[in-house]
Amino acid sequence: MNPIQNDIVLVNLDPTIGNEIRKTRPCVIIAPNEMNKYLRTIVIAPITTTSKPYPTRVNIKHENAEGWIVLDQIRTVDRKRIIKKLGYLTPTEIEKVKAVIRETYVE
Repeated sequence: MNPIQNDIVLVNLDPTIGNEIRKTRPCVIIAPNEMNKYLRTIVIAPITTTSKPYPTRVNIKHENAEGWIVLDQIRTVDRKRIIKKLGYLTPTEIEKVKAVIRETYVE
């Protein structure tokens, strides 16, 4: 599988430690395609269905279900952890993710 930025993929996040999001779950690929093309690791943000509206989380709808992209738990994983592609973010969701990343990590 060729990981593409803003794809929603199913990722095995175990093993984890402490409060890290665990299990096999949908995640969004955050890394730019230039990195995904050459590196064996992929930067992802997990998606959860149970969250409060924290400023570091972006609400999305995927396959008729509501979820939250957890940008406060961005993680780098080996591409072997990616099981399959599930879909992709909408342009509006992409803009929201970029805005939260800029506000949280850049500015």
